[in-house]
Amino acid sequence: MPTFTAEHYNTPADRPLVAFMSALFAGKWIWDHPFDALSRAGWPVLRTNEAICAVDARVAGSIERLGDAFLESCDDVGASEVVVCANSLGGLVAIDLAGRFPDRVRGIVVSGAPGLSTEPDVGLSMDRRGSVKLATDQFRERMLSALFHGEPLFTEEQIRDTGELLSTGPAMVAMARSLRATRTYRVPSGLDKVRCPSLYVWGRHDRMTPVEPWRELVPRHPDTEFVTVDDCGHIPMVERADDYTRRLLSFLDRITG
Repeated sequence: MPTFTAEHYNTPADRPLVAFMSALFAGKWIWDHPFDALSRAGWPVLRTNEAICAVDARVAGSIERLGDAFLESCDDVGASEVVVCANSLGGLVAIDLAGRFPDRVRGIVVSGAPGLSTEPDVGLSMDRRGSVKLATDQFRERMLSALFHGEPLFTEEQIRDTGELLSTGPAMVAMARSLRATRTYRVPSGLDKVRCPSLYVWGRHDRMTPVEPWRELVPRHPDTEFVTVDDCGHIPMVERADDYTRRLLSFLDRITG
């Protein structure tokens, strides 16, 4: 049984599959806008359904295992070449996949990846055993403040579902292991191995993973494009969906000719 289940449209043929990876605690719905726009335009698209902390902790705690599981979903729809779009923890997975599978990954689009800055206080705390605890009275306000620059755009149902997921034992273990993986992943070494075209789309006001260290490091590498999105926090594909999708389509047109 695959680690992720996925939703996809249009059969990969002359174009690479544009594959959207879930975030740490948000499922497929963060990709609603670009996924729908690309599928209507005829692009073969796929997005994983489950949040990363909803999968087996042994997979969630490894950047490489997450990447392998993600590629399995792409294999299931017959995709030989992929463009990986990912946010937050998934951004590290995209970078790692590009370095390990240069013949398959045609391009990567990364937003809000961790690894170059300290983590903000979002109402989650680690106990002595390395488990994550959810401070329920603080989670909503701190998390939404860290994710969005302007008005929070998650629905009440999405917020409630996320809180319920993070209150379960398996999800907390997976969360703890995932956070540990982001702290040990060597971002500069990972970027050195990437050879495909890469687009980095960062919210100018991202508090979760600040833009400055990435804006300094990424342009040192070949075939990279780094753009910042005004009036935007950690999730540009949600908070500035039109802007994100426009940049993504332009990037796809460039790399596919």
